[in-house]
Amino acid sequence: MTYADFLLFNAHIVTMDGIIPEVTALAVRGGRITALGNDRDIRGLAGPETELMDGRGRLVLPGFQDTHIHLQDSGQDYSQNADLSAARTPDEMVAILSAFALTHDRPWVNGTGWYSGVFHAGNLDRHLLDRAIPDRPCLIVASDGHNACLNTMGCEAVGLTGDTPEPMNGHFVHDASGNPSGMLYENAVAWAEARMPAPSDEDFARGILWAQALAHRNGFTGVLDAKVETRHVRVYNNLVQSGELTLRVGATALVTAHDTTEAALERLRGFRASATEGRFKVHSAKFFLDGVIENRTAAMIAPYSDAEGGNAPLMFTTEQIGEMFTAFDADRFQIHVHAIGDMAVRAALDGMETARKVNGTWPSLHQIAHIQFIDPADIPRFRQLGVMANVQPLWARNEPSVTDIAVPMTGNDRSRYMYAFRSLLDAGASMALSSDWGVSTLNPFEIIETAVTRQPPAKEGAVPPFLPEERITRAEAVAGYTTQAAAAVWNSADAGTLGLGKSADLIVLDQNIFTCPAGDIGETKVLMTMVEGSVVYRA
Repeated sequence: MTYADFLLFNAHIVTMDGIIPEVTALAVRGGRITALGNDRDIRGLAGPETELMDGRGRLVLPGFQDTHIHLQDSGQDYSQNADLSAARTPDEMVAILSAFALTHDRPWVNGTGWYSGVFHAGNLDRHLLDRAIPDRPCLIVASDGHNACLNTMGCEAVGLTGDTPEPMNGHFVHDASGNPSGMLYENAVAWAEARMPAPSDEDFARGILWAQALAHRNGFTGVLDAKVETRHVRVYNNLVQSGELTLRVGATALVTAHDTTEAALERLRGFRASATEGRFKVHSAKFFLDGVIENRTAAMIAPYSDAEGGNAPLMFTTEQIGEMFTAFDADRFQIHVHAIGDMAVRAALDGMETARKVNGTWPSLHQIAHIQFIDPADIPRFRQLGVMANVQPLWARNEPSVTDIAVPMTGNDRSRYMYAFRSLLDAGASMALSSDWGVSTLNPFEIIETAVTRQPPAKEGAVPPFLPEERITRAEAVAGYTTQAAAAVWNSADAGTLGLGKSADLIVLDQNIFTCPAGDIGETKVLMTMVEGSVVYRA
């Protein structure tokens, strides 16, 4: 008789598999699930060296997968720079930065994670940062990655003056005298970072391992790094070779408007070929079609509705989108698009439709991420074109970035289709849930709670739901992190369910998120995370 390596019994196991949806016990051998059933039958597979685990009635689910995350960059940022996510006033920003600067003597002081729903060009500039860091260059990047600010010495160090030409798809904010205020938008952030001392590969590797541990604590067995370039691929491949990568990492490789189609294809083919073994793979091409609402770089079909008005252009031309999407689709890359404004969403769908007409239909599950705004006419096109919505539900609630910025800028009519998750699902769209960490928390249970309630956590006070008609169910949210997420990263053969023969990627939770009060879902804790039959986290 062949005995199991590991048995889990006396548990509430929701497999997310339609054939055997719920069991109390499972067996694992060679990293895969070999048996599902009741306690008595499964315990009969135990041998003298089998590890036994009593689930004590706890809920067990397939390991979660976050299909839009910035694991490497945010891991390095949050583990090694000032964490500004808690700052809500200029004085708090100054205090956090000043205290952090005292902890090291590096040439630059860097910070990350400030909230663009509170800080903006009206209250954040180089003079504020000079209060905190008067004697060294300083750069702080917003949690969304689309906004940043330099202090005065930082502007000098990168050569930013009132006459500096703006990079493509980037903007330098100037004060009334025409001097740089220090605020940077979109590709102006990358322009500045390219002129600063870069972290080493070792720094990024340490950041990945820090973020990997955080992911496992939150129940993740796989992620999709949503913007990789040459350095990212090199560092991930090194961790695969050293055997330190315990997380499954898929990747979308950045394509920019500077690229020619041929050069971008050649580069991404090289990335894909270099990552053929282990837990890292490159399988998709990433396009930023616009920016964000907060700095007015989101591309809308009609101009902004507030007094300032105006609009933002797409970051690729229509011709580029059609040509590049068709080429990458033909080469069997998945296409992964950042789209905030309704024009960017429409342009992404148009490009995917063009590719489909030229190349025919295949199960690509091309994805559009974020979808903060969508024109109702485009909602049914997701199902028609086989496009997956990749959404971040934590943002779909009444908070400053929504109520104080987005709704006034776009008007009530367009805001009705802001984060329109229920409408997309009802129209037959497939949907994966994700965090966009480090833009916001990696905790999937806080995100699931918001998807179900459209409200901030109850501990933050009584806040009315934002568009409650766009709520989704708990089952749909869990599917967004399991079955739908596995499909999104082309990994349904191994992950997403706890079906027979699947990889033993599973999590044990301290409460039943299907039955607990909705306002308590976000308090859920992971007790154990397992990848391929090996425990990678235990509370």
